[in-house]
Amino acid sequence: MKKIDNEKLDRVVAKAHKDAQTRGHGYREKALKLYPWICGRCCREFTHANLSELTVHHINHDHDDNPENGSNWELLCLYCHDNEHQRYTEQLANHGIVLGESEQKEATHNPFADLKGLLDKKT
Repeated sequence: MKKIDNEKLDRVVAKAHKDAQTRGHGYREKALKLYPWICGRCCREFTHANLSELTVHHINHDHDDNPENGSNWELLCLYCHDNEHQRYTEQLANHGIVLGESEQKEATHNPFADLKGLLDKKT
């Protein structure tokens, strides 16, 4: 069995986190400059005091699709953003697509298979 290089794994994970963070800050900053600080769904207005509650939603749900003109972004409050992703997940499920779930294997072990035998031995 091949030994896992934990240092290399740590570097790869750290780089992935840094890249995601850099990518995220880049489009968020641009979107906040392009659009008024208002939720695109509920029309709640935001200020510097609560700006952390305003998120950038990718209209086509592809976080790597970040055109400079912002055509794939809309600003949504945390609640409307969560609702939008829930609606998208439900829409996919209606077409037989389930996100975030790996194939589950059927259980084959029955912990109570010999329960009667074990109880009979004690009496």
